[in-house]
Amino acid sequence: MTIARAQYTSLVEIAVRYLPRMLHVLRTEGAGVLLRKLRRRLHIRPLAPKGPPTLLTLDEPFDPIAFPHHAAPRVSVVIAIQRPLRAIHHCLAALAGAETRTTFEVVLVAGTIDDRTRRLARYPGTRLIQSPSASGPAAVLDQGARAARGDFIVFLSDDTQVQPGWLDVLVQSFEETPDAGILGSRLLYPDGRQREAGRRIAPDGSMHRLGRLDDPDQPAHGYRRVVDACSPAALAIRAELFRRLDGFDPTLVDADELAVDLARRVRADGRRVYCQPLSRVVRFGSVDPCRVEPKPGDHSAALVQAADETRRRVLVVDSYMVTPDRESGSLRMLNLFRILQGLGYQVTFAAANLEAPQPYVADLQRQGFEVLYRPHVRSIACHLADEGARYDLVILSRADAAAQVMNAARRHCTQARIVFDTVDLHFLREQRLAELLGDRGTRLLAESRKRQELELMRRADLTLVVSEAERDLLAMEAPDVAVRVVSNIHQIFGSANPPEARRDLLFIGAFSHPPNRDAVLFFCDEVMPRLRARLPDLRLKVIGSDPPAEVLARAGDAAGVDVLGYVPDVAPFFAGCKLSVAPLRYGAGVKGKINQSLAHGLPVVATGTAIEGMHLVDGESVLVADTAEAMAGAVIRLHQDPELWRRLSAGGLAVMEAHFSFAAAERAVRAALVPESSS
Repeated sequence: MTIARAQYTSLVEIAVRYLPRMLHVLRTEGAGVLLRKLRRRLHIRPLAPKGPPTLLTLDEPFDPIAFPHHAAPRVSVVIAIQRPLRAIHHCLAALAGAETRTTFEVVLVAGTIDDRTRRLARYPGTRLIQSPSASGPAAVLDQGARAARGDFIVFLSDDTQVQPGWLDVLVQSFEETPDAGILGSRLLYPDGRQREAGRRIAPDGSMHRLGRLDDPDQPAHGYRRVVDACSPAALAIRAELFRRLDGFDPTLVDADELAVDLARRVRADGRRVYCQPLSRVVRFGSVDPCRVEPKPGDHSAALVQAADETRRRVLVVDSYMVTPDRESGSLRMLNLFRILQGLGYQVTFAAANLEAPQPYVADLQRQGFEVLYRPHVRSIACHLADEGARYDLVILSRADAAAQVMNAARRHCTQARIVFDTVDLHFLREQRLAELLGDRGTRLLAESRKRQELELMRRADLTLVVSEAERDLLAMEAPDVAVRVVSNIHQIFGSANPPEARRDLLFIGAFSHPPNRDAVLFFCDEVMPRLRARLPDLRLKVIGSDPPAEVLARAGDAAGVDVLGYVPDVAPFFAGCKLSVAPLRYGAGVKGKINQSLAHGLPVVATGTAIEGMHLVDGESVLVADTAEAMAGAVIRLHQDPELWRRLSAGGLAVMEAHFSFAAAERAVRAALVPESSS
């Protein structure tokens, strides 16, 4: 087996730096968990190359292309007929063949009546509007827009070929971005080179096509971003907004001028203009200049450069890629990104080893977060040496990532506040494990981790913890350290069903986190037999990625345990299970498994360790039990008492709203991270 140089170097670095921890994991958790952790650390493959665009080359005779009819299409694609039938047919063939879940209609608008329009009239499912009296491109496009039935209008040039998924990401971006008035696609040349990713208008009125001829896979071109204007060749706008603005300016004759003027009026209406590079469209034709000079009397000369509309930039480095569907720390991180974005920050994210697994990279980019990855970024230290000065804030998440990046951040980010985000106090978790196991090696490892974390806190300008309990602990351990609380962040869903419509128990948690493995084994071995003796039909649903062999071995009808592994959509379990259990015997931080359950109105039975720092009260918002016998009793009590269930459900939701909602988190983030002069 051949090992690439980068992988070999990473393996040596990991062996030297983490050998004691590797031996500890091997001894306490087994070879399977160790191998999974090593694979995750060594996952340094670059973002999967997108490759050249998919292009059609069809020969005459052209058979009419059929589009499905939708009574209420979500999108109306308006195409002005300008070019020969060959180009138009290819444009429509690509549109029909693109993978899309979004319902759309095709509106063809022709300013002339000729052989092309007579043939296009035979294309099933399209709507052909012939308007010989229309004077100029604005009038032609407005005719199509007036006939559009969709919530969104997409103006598409007839010399384009759209790429798979192009439309879905535009509609999803409108849904995720309430202030978006216009979203433009990234344009590519047929050979895959980047044509443009939005446009910038200089103060003198000249127009610049962003990213022209750059590598389209560069991180800087991969994320949704604010621009001044978008190409009229693939431009989406809210239909209601377009009509309220009275469409295109009929006095303008150039398509680029029409798009620039429309963008100006959209911004004047309080909306923003974005380019969404994940929507890819190939445009044919000659190589256009990257800079278009203003003409005398050019309408765009009055347009003031919009800049990036982002006053501050933040770099966030975590130990691994953000995977919010797999573990609660990533969900907290993603929601922190959203809050920072709402507070005016442009967020740049990097995993410490610059891994770039899909679909997680694209999910972040779609929402407007820049992601750094190999091979375009050699190392975070190199990136900071080149661009560290652009950051106003650097957040280093978890101790391992902070230890790796702290020196470079201090050296190169001279204008930035450096924040160490602990996620949880690792040394506290390992101290508790040592107490549980009575293991000297684990105790020594916890002491080493404590020295590391306290040193990182002293080198940072600010330390974030997730609970007041951890803040109070640090006030004793390191009174010289500035500490703020930014806890878990959750959307509050509420209860989907009453207790009478529910059954079974739920445990949720990623098994890359060792306390979860211990908790499930404890519950299956010590608690489930007691429960099944009283409630023989009761079952435990165990959800979490990478369940180890010991957990898988507990599954079966006789034990009443279903180990489901990774589940992409967990909402049905929160809606259908009777209660959630959190039998953690050690750990630290705030437990996302409890937060998620409470956010769905699902009552929880948990240990005292599990609810530490979560503002929960036994009997009002949770049931607390620390022994197997007490936990079984609490589960049975809650299972059989619907009034208690309703009280705990309502109490848990109240705690979530007060302490773990987006509103609560935004207040905490603003107080901790936003400079007073900017808040």
